[in-house]
Amino acid sequence: MKVLIVEDNAEMRRLLRLLIGRLADTVYECADGAEALETYAAEHLTASDWVLMDIEMPRLNGLQATREMKHRWPDARVCIVTGHSQPEWREAAQAAGASGYVLKEQLHTVRRILQTT
Repeated sequence: MKVLIVEDNAEMRRLLRLLIGRLADTVYECADGAEALETYAAEHLTASDWVLMDIEMPRLNGLQATREMKHRWPDARVCIVTGHSQPEWREAAQAAGASGYVLKEQLHTVRRILQTT
C-alpha cells in the first residue's frame, strides 16, 4: 500500500510517517493540496492506497483538494487528519468525499484505519 501524507507542518508529516511505520510500502509527502493532486496523479495511487490529508494548508486546502481528488479519481481514499473537532468540519469533510476523519489528538486511530482496509 502507498500512503500520501498531505500536511503543511513538516514535524506533523514526520510524526505521521513514524506512526504508520511498516503499514505502507511507500510514503509520499506533500505540503499542500495542489501538490497532493499532482503527486496522486504522478505516482499512480489507486483505490488500495490512502491519502492522509490536513484541512488548513496554503494554496489549496484539504477540503478543496479532497473534493477535486474524488472528482478526478472517485475511488480515492482520503482520511482527513486535523485539529478541528467541530461537527461542521466533519460534515464538510464527508461532503467533500473523505472516507475518514481523525483528530490529531487521536492519531493512533490512523493505524487502525489503514489496517482495517
